[in-house]
Amino acid sequence: MSTTTLTAVRHRRIRYFQLPLLLGLLLVWHFLVHFQIVSAFFFGEPIKVFLQIWRWFSTGTIFPHLGITLLETMLAFALGLVFGMAAGFWLGLSPGASILLDPYIKALNAMPRVILGPIFVVWFGLGIWSKVMLGFTLVFCIVFFNVFQGVREVSPNVLANARMLGANKRQLLRSIYLPSATSWVFSSLHSSVGMAFVGAVVGEYLGSSSGVGYLILQAEAVFDINSVLAGIIVLTAFALVLDACVSVSEKRLLVWRPVPQ
Repeated sequence: MSTTTLTAVRHRRIRYFQLPLLLGLLLVWHFLVHFQIVSAFFFGEPIKVFLQIWRWFSTGTIFPHLGITLLETMLAFALGLVFGMAAGFWLGLSPGASILLDPYIKALNAMPRVILGPIFVVWFGLGIWSKVMLGFTLVFCIVFFNVFQGVREVSPNVLANARMLGANKRQLLRSIYLPSATSWVFSSLHSSVGMAFVGAVVGEYLGSSSGVGYLILQAEAVFDINSVLAGIIVLTAFALVLDACVSVSEKRLLVWRPVPQ
């Protein structure tokens, strides 16, 4: 049996323990609360948390709010991806422009971008676009810096050999720069999914009348920790679904990449 096959079998066996581990953690949580080792007021009760999730979905209460949050997330993710890749390639392939804008790039990277939320509320109002723009800034920066670094990491020897063979700028971009940056792009997308959700939910906290973040905020106002945890679990579950979609796309587009041992 080959090393790759043995590694795949070992990984599959390890995955069998993921669900029992989750169930074990839930049981520990339940017993800690049940025997009053920790306070249910602060930590909630797992049964009530999942009953609240069931109530939201069975009655359809959560669907309008979840739809708004997912729309904001997907728009922020898509816009951040497109503009982040475009800006990353442009500055990565333009040494003069990257030198000129270097201090501004560093300032953008250093700035805690969540603080832009109140400004976007003033500029774009309480509708979805203030949340989309906040998520866009978070996703854009992650994608931009990864693409920018990926373009700059291209081997000079590979570029020199391609030019010797007569490759023009378009061919270099399609055959060398784009494949080099693709790995960096997908590594950034896994982080970007979470950041898009962060932008949407933080924006809903700052001002909204709908969205899962709004539901969580309303639950916090009445100290309903079970509903708060239910909202967090719902958001986490859908973030994992989007991350899984990214992983599927990554496997199909990066078939040339070696499988980690």
